[in-house]
Amino acid sequence: MRVLVCVKRVPDVAGEVMLTADEQSVDARHVGYTVSNHESSAVELAIRIADATGGSVTLLTVGPGDSVEQLRSMLGLGCHAATLVEADPVALGPADVAREIAAVVEDHAANDAGYDLVLLGNDAADSGDFQVGIRLAYALGWPVVNGVSVVETADGRAITRGDGPDGEETFSVPLPAVVTVLEGGVEPRYPSLKGRMAAKKIEIETRQPATEPQGSARVRLVVPPPQPSNVEILGEGEAAAGAVVDLLERLKVLR
Repeated sequence: MRVLVCVKRVPDVAGEVMLTADEQSVDARHVGYTVSNHESSAVELAIRIADATGGSVTLLTVGPGDSVEQLRSMLGLGCHAATLVEADPVALGPADVAREIAAVVEDHAANDAGYDLVLLGNDAADSGDFQVGIRLAYALGWPVVNGVSVVETADGRAITRGDGPDGEETFSVPLPAVVTVLEGGVEPRYPSLKGRMAAKKIEIETRQPATEPQGSARVRLVVPPPQPSNVEILGEGEAAAGAVVDLLERLKVLR
């Protein structure tokens, strides 16, 4: 099974999120870079599928040249190849990214290196786009399943599981297919020293964009205000005992 995993270089924001002055992207001047937790889970799922089927995992990113850092990190986990479409991320919208991914998939297929499955993170960690997976599937004419936490393959089909409004949902779609992944279904692995050393020797394919970007037409990003916190004073000393019991019963700790 040949699996392609799409990742994106995003700011490693663990605390307060700051926006650039034009409110078009996250201000990353004082932080490092990483890939999103969704994409880390997608990489883990891809490696498991490749190991189970004797297949391979190829990474793909559309972004700046510095994205090689993230590709090397993911290669150190056990992925086999990587492609970088070098482009200015600020100039790209979700439709642009989907077109570039589709161009790589079609070009590799024309050179007898096609893919059975394409995995993406459910959304972009920096811009919040939820569109790339659907647009990619439409461009390729492949089935797509969004927002799942577990992906397996069997008998020429992708079997996905994820949380729905009424409990766990399972979908089975024919391959080739596109699937977007939410974190939580698997525990991503850490790169070993041997894996890191091997990743340095892998040649990363570098390409130029296949089309001129149309942009995102984004007006601006908005950081939601912090949620207010409330404090309930239950009382002091022995007088608070009854209130504590009532609170535990409301929380269903006591029955």
